[in-house]
Amino acid sequence: MERALPAELVRITCRDGVQLDGAILRPNAPRALGLDAVCLVHGTGGNFYSSSLFDHFAERFLKLGLAVLRVNTRGHDGISTAVTERGGVRLGAAYETVDDCRHDLVGWMDWLRSNVGPRVLLAGHSVGAVKSLYAAAHEPALAPQGILALSPPRLSYSWFCQSAQAQEFLAAFEKAEALIAAGEGKTLIDVMLPLPMAIAAAGYVEKYGPSERYNYLNFTPAVKCPTHFLFGSVEVEKNMAIAEVPAEVERLAEKHIHLSVDIVPGGDHFYSGVRDAAWERIEAWLRRVFSD
Repeated sequence: MERALPAELVRITCRDGVQLDGAILRPNAPRALGLDAVCLVHGTGGNFYSSSLFDHFAERFLKLGLAVLRVNTRGHDGISTAVTERGGVRLGAAYETVDDCRHDLVGWMDWLRSNVGPRVLLAGHSVGAVKSLYAAAHEPALAPQGILALSPPRLSYSWFCQSAQAQEFLAAFEKAEALIAAGEGKTLIDVMLPLPMAIAAAGYVEKYGPSERYNYLNFTPAVKCPTHFLFGSVEVEKNMAIAEVPAEVERLAEKHIHLSVDIVPGGDHFYSGVRDAAWERIEAWLRRVFSD
C-alpha cells in the first residue's frame, strides 16, 4: 500500500475560462535529472487524486528531485460540473471534447513554469497520454521537455471496424449517429467499446469517428520533444485499442529518433503487479535522455 504524500492544492483558470484543480508535491531529494517537474495527466473518467498508478510513480519522481503536479482535465470523472466564466457547465468524460485538452494542458504547463521551473515533463496515462501527445502536436507553445505516454489507446475508427469486435462497435456508433440526426446529440448512451462508459452521442462520434482526429499515430511525428511510449504485454494481446500499437510506434521511431517504445511483460492497462518493472523502464529512459 502506497503511503500518503504531502500535497498543496492548486486551482487554475484556463484561457477559455474553465477552472481546474490539481495538487503539487514538492521533492526533498536533490534533482537527479535535467528536469524541474512532471505533470501527471489522468485517463478517461479519472482525476488528479485517485490513481494508484500515479501514487506509485509520483513517489519515484520525487525521489529523483522532480516536483510532481497531478492535474484534472475538464474530462475528469464520468460526469462533472465545471466552474466557468459563464457559470456551471456539465463536462466530465461523458461530455468533454478531447480537443479542449489543449486549453487544460497549456494552463497547467504555464502554472508549472511560473511556480516551479521551465523544464517540464508531460506524463499521461491512457487517454491522458493521447491528450498529452495531441496538445504537444497542436500547441507549439506547450513545448514540454519530453513526454511519457503510458498505454495510449489507438482512437481509430478504421482500426475498430476491422477488429473482432467491429459489429458491436458499429452498433454503438450507428446508435450515436441516429441520435445526432434526431437532434439529440447530448443524449447519453451506454457503450462497451473501446471501453465501458456512458458518453454523449455527439461525443462518441467526435472521439471515435472516421475523421480519426485523435489517432495519435497520425500526429505523433509532429511532436518534436523526446517521447517514450510504454505498454503492458497483456493489454497488447487483449485490448483492441492497444493491439499492434507498439509495432506501429516502432515503425515511427525508425524515422523519428526522438521516439522510443517499451513493453512491460505481464502488464495490463494499469500495470497491476508489475509497477516496479514499469518504473525501471521509465527511469532508464529518463536517465538516458535527461541526465544533467
